[in-house]
Amino acid sequence: MPGGTLSGTGVIDLSLDEKTRALREMARWLGREQLRPLGIECDERHAPLPPDHPFFTTVLELGVGGRGLAGIAGDAQAAEGASPARTSKAARRTVVIAEEIAYWDRGMATTLPGPGLGGAPVALLGTEEQKERLFAPFSDRKKPHWAAFAMSEPGAGSDVARIRTLAREVEGGFELTGEKMFISNGARADWAVVWATIDPALGREGHRAFVVERGTPGFTVTRIEQKMGLAAAELASLSFEAAFVPDRNVLPAREGGFKAAMRTFDITRPMVGAMAVGIGQAAFDETLRLARESGLLTGGAAATVRLRDKLARARRLVDHARLLCWRAAWLADLKRPNSVEASMAKAYAPRAALEAASLGMEVLGAAGARSDRLVEKLFRDVKVLDIVEGTGEIQRLAMARKLLGFSSEAAPEIT
Repeated sequence: MPGGTLSGTGVIDLSLDEKTRALREMARWLGREQLRPLGIECDERHAPLPPDHPFFTTVLELGVGGRGLAGIAGDAQAAEGASPARTSKAARRTVVIAEEIAYWDRGMATTLPGPGLGGAPVALLGTEEQKERLFAPFSDRKKPHWAAFAMSEPGAGSDVARIRTLAREVEGGFELTGEKMFISNGARADWAVVWATIDPALGREGHRAFVVERGTPGFTVTRIEQKMGLAAAELASLSFEAAFVPDRNVLPAREGGFKAAMRTFDITRPMVGAMAVGIGQAAFDETLRLARESGLLTGGAAATVRLRDKLARARRLVDHARLLCWRAAWLADLKRPNSVEASMAKAYAPRAALEAASLGMEVLGAAGARSDRLVEKLFRDVKVLDIVEGTGEIQRLAMARKLLGFSSEAAPEIT
């Protein structure tokens, strides 16, 4: 197999253990009863739920959020440090639950309380003291807590070598100066892992990770983004003006900030792909329902045959995407290299989901422009998944590097 990452790994295990099935059923109930209705409400208001909304307290009391469903990705990161002899199912569990909650509303899924992507570098790089201290608030069942992952900048998206947020060493720690944008839960996070450079001339070798706590002098939230879709998701722009980070909040640079970020993405990209699968499956199910109710699948007219063929193709694409996500997660659980497979899942799944949603818009016809149609919302929601955590173009470049042996000098540094 190309890339050699599957050589000698045996048969891919597609079974779901009892814990995963139980979590999926909980996610299904929560999605049907809460996530989709609230996601539609946020879409109509063009704003995410405020942090003090009773929904967040309710999910914590149910055992969801915190280190529950929203903490599964962090559990996958923690499993990275386990003994090589121990096979985890955390990454596979992540993609299964991510797909289920995104099926109901991906925006609401990303706003569930928990460490989110911010937990990944802490789990990978943090000392035991840092992990215990920073993760402790997420065990609180009375008050919701969030964390954030801050890498993207106005001039540095996929090309992370262009990061210009500067970390200047001072007595007792570092001062950060710069800007970040499109940061999930950035305005409500207790703390954010901020990626900065100690020297822009060093490129990726100068990257370091810093935990910046809310309320730090010099750290401000400058805006909440207005978006085409995913209205329930909070995306913030952040500014740092000589924001002091004490030594205790500097994550160790034992493998360099860039490499740590890449290891993070190898696990989280299949999760993002799985969220696209969830949206694609929701779009397919809704399109099939509309087609049946409208009588578009009966008879032998040429248009009917074409629609059947398009529906079958959309279903195939979504199923293929799901399997790519599961394969990448399975390799992560085996602690085997999976960067190519993770990029494949991330590049393929959003496009498959977009085709499923586009077909729904086609079936709706002129009614597709109406904002009270679920398919129209899914169509808007899915587009961003081709961009976050590395665009589709960047994923294909990453795969080419690995599969064809391109040098890092042949193309920009990528996320």
